[in-house]
Amino acid sequence: MLQIFKYLILGLFFTQAFAKSPQIAITQIVAHPSLDQIRQGILDELIEQGLIQSDLSDIVYQNAQGNIIIAAQIAQRFAALSPKVIVAIATPSAQTMLKAVKDTSVPIVFGAVTDPIDAGLVARLQDHKGRITGTIDLPLPKAQLALVKKILPNLRKIGLIYNPSEKNSQKQVKAIKEVATNFDIEVEEVSAFKTADVAQATSYLTDKVEAILLPNDNTAISALETIIKIATKGGIPVFASDPESVKSGAVAAVANDQYQVGRETGVIVAHILKGKNVKEIDVQVVKASKPYFNEKTLKDFGLNTPESNKEKD
Repeated sequence: MLQIFKYLILGLFFTQAFAKSPQIAITQIVAHPSLDQIRQGILDELIEQGLIQSDLSDIVYQNAQGNIIIAAQIAQRFAALSPKVIVAIATPSAQTMLKAVKDTSVPIVFGAVTDPIDAGLVARLQDHKGRITGTIDLPLPKAQLALVKKILPNLRKIGLIYNPSEKNSQKQVKAIKEVATNFDIEVEEVSAFKTADVAQATSYLTDKVEAILLPNDNTAISALETIIKIATKGGIPVFASDPESVKSGAVAAVANDQYQVGRETGVIVAHILKGKNVKEIDVQVVKASKPYFNEKTLKDFGLNTPESNKEKD
């Protein structure tokens, strides 16, 4: 009954707050630094191009608090608003949004999606003929594990925490496991279907592995503070797949600049606002990767930054 009441309140909020059709509606599966940087990059690009107000008065933004039911609620309301374009940040939000707009003409732009084809968003990256396009933030498993081995040359077993219900996470974990054999690394994976599961998953891994590598998984990253706290107590360094997690205490990452992902996503949104048909805009692969290090965390673990990679957080 409490859940039903909560969703009724959510619906009332939408009705009152969004009576006027916005220029852009932005939906995000959850609020965490990595996705927030993407959103900020989108907004800055659009403000810089003079396409939205600097006070964001023509923008509607909602995050789903990591809850797919709320994501679906937001998607339905956004579809009814008929904005000029909808931006969906992260795979789950893009999937729910695409379902919601099937009977409308509203275009969608996604960001922070690992594999839009596997996620069922587009049939192909070029000449996709669909109403949705966006940017791909490709995982870099080979570069990630190469960096881990540079920092921990004797590493033999690494742990992964992820939510199997996230298509993007499934793809990343599969890629990491395939590449790990080339580095003689054994992979121990643990599922966390919600943030409340993350603490137990981390505690389990601290007794099994020598390091933890986090894919770009929204559930895990939302509980990053918990992961780092438990892992550090157990003497296990945490590696990440995004720079914001490194700033928050992870040892290192090879990752795309999330703000730059946002800027490039914003360019696509700008094209649509200027009149270009979404069907004519190919899905873009962002290539802005580099290594990031948290020098303090490295020092706390008695580890060194590889001499060939001196990029700090």
